[in-house]
Amino acid sequence: MTFQKRMKEYIVATRPWSFTMSLISVSVGTLLAAQEGPVLWGWYALVCVGIVCFHATANIYNDYFDTRYKVDQPDAPTARYRPQPILSGMFRPSQLLTEAIVLNGATVLIGLILALGRTMLVFWIGLAGFLACLFYTAAPIKFKYRAWGELAVFLMWGPLMFEGAYAVQRQALSLKVFFLSIPFGVLVGMVLLANNIRDIAYDARQGIKTIGILLGDKRSLQLYGGLLVAVYLYVVAMVVAGMLSPWGLLVLISLPKAVRLLKSFVEKIPEAADAVTAQLNTVFGLLLMIGLLLDRVVPL
Repeated sequence: MTFQKRMKEYIVATRPWSFTMSLISVSVGTLLAAQEGPVLWGWYALVCVGIVCFHATANIYNDYFDTRYKVDQPDAPTARYRPQPILSGMFRPSQLLTEAIVLNGATVLIGLILALGRTMLVFWIGLAGFLACLFYTAAPIKFKYRAWGELAVFLMWGPLMFEGAYAVQRQALSLKVFFLSIPFGVLVGMVLLANNIRDIAYDARQGIKTIGILLGDKRSLQLYGGLLVAVYLYVVAMVVAGMLSPWGLLVLISLPKAVRLLKSFVEKIPEAADAVTAQLNTVFGLLLMIGLLLDRVVPL
């Protein structure tokens, strides 16, 4: 095997297509900081590198522990539309764990640089993120297997990443940033919810608990639809309350996509349920970023 091909496999194992969620979270947090002062772009770039390392670590730990605890099997729904690094024979468990540890080390190093160079708030936010990342599937907590996965994902990709990026720029936390992190955090949590709705029968066979299993097909789908509606109503409420510029209403451009997505789920849960939900939160997040940028150029 060539070095180039092996490096490509290491990259594929990190699921790079999912990194847009993290980059949007820290970018929105930075844009909110820009409303209050200049942005230090070098520190922002380091945040982006760190958050990609963090997300890659989380993805690899997830695959490693899902395989170790035999939650992922060759017939797992997820393995049908993306290569599972261990089940596909791409890596031995020890090799995948080594990659996770190396990326985890890089994440910690960058986090310490940000904490010492900007604010210790980054250290505490990073520590919370690290523990949530590791114990998402690792013993003894296993958030994902105890129906706490959606909440953990919401906290990591919502308040923690938004506030962390904001803190790097402003060396403080912000209640406004916390409130504005909620809709995007919910959408990222819905990626896991979509995955769990699709996998209800499989996960029940594996003996784990998810919101999908606890609520059942019908009520889980109702929750999914209710959260979609709540996200858009929340943004409108933030604009009415003056916490978000009217430019924030640009996210409503993604509403038809959300409606089509929900209709497709009602007809039949797609095999790539999590991936298509991730596409929605990417469009939503990009529109939110555009709204924040336009607010700086053409304030309303």
